[in-house]
Amino acid sequence: MTEIIKSLPAVRGRLTEGRSLSELTWLRVGGPADVLFQPADIEDLQDFLRALPANVTVLPMGVGSNLIVRDGGIHAVVIRLGRGFNQIEIDGDTVTAGAAALDAHVARKAADAGLDLTFLRTIPGSIGGAVRMNAGCYGSYTADVFHTATVVTRAGELQTLSADDLNFAYRQTTFPEGAVLVSATFKAPRGEADALHARMEEQLKKRDETQPVKDRSAGSTFRNPAGFSSTGQAGDVHDLKAWKVIEDAGLRGARLGGAQMSEKHPNFLINTGDATAADLEALGEEVRRKVLENSGITLQWEIMRIGENLPD
Repeated sequence: MTEIIKSLPAVRGRLTEGRSLSELTWLRVGGPADVLFQPADIEDLQDFLRALPANVTVLPMGVGSNLIVRDGGIHAVVIRLGRGFNQIEIDGDTVTAGAAALDAHVARKAADAGLDLTFLRTIPGSIGGAVRMNAGCYGSYTADVFHTATVVTRAGELQTLSADDLNFAYRQTTFPEGAVLVSATFKAPRGEADALHARMEEQLKKRDETQPVKDRSAGSTFRNPAGFSSTGQAGDVHDLKAWKVIEDAGLRGARLGGAQMSEKHPNFLINTGDATAADLEALGEEVRRKVLENSGITLQWEIMRIGENLPD
């Protein structure tokens, strides 16, 4: 046992020093975390944060579906929630889901109960990320159905946050520094179960036809300059969609090292097999530069980029 691990509070979950994060992200890149903490349950997480020295940086991480971890890794305690945080409960029109519950599982279970959270079905990732990023598609957003979130603060206290606390905006929210979201509740509109499942199947079919679902990607790379998601309707206007301005700049299929802007959907940054995090981020920055030159539009990253670069 090293000095780093020895200096941390005792836990019932798992502490791993120098844990590579590349296998925990959808893009399969990135260096190690100083320490990865996988708490057994909420109480374990509370006890750990309460006893952790205040100068130790904490970074919550979901399933890594919207994330580039840089090649030099992360100098922090990375907290990744697992099985103790993936419960899904339904009471009337209220759906309560643990932060580690997958969006697709929540959508399906809600539909079984005749509740419409169908927009979550095609969103990669977990509920914690969906709330933090105000995830959405087909004209619906997490904010539309959000009721409350439960977080563990950096001091180890449980706190309930409302929509007003989170300041929902397009692909962003405001969270207390160092807080770890552990669950969220949603008020879902009612629908007929078979019709909801049929809608989700149609959404999946549309996604598979237009997105590179078999490639290593992290979903949409840049936010739409228009400031809202595609509606999926026939009358959708594409002029200020990220994919369209990337296309117009001649960047569909653009490559750098092992990184590529997808041929199928140019707003998807993919790892063709041997990309580094530096390749992916550098290609993304090159796309931003060329789109700005071509259209005067500054693309904003939707994928989160965290950690340190390797020294030159």
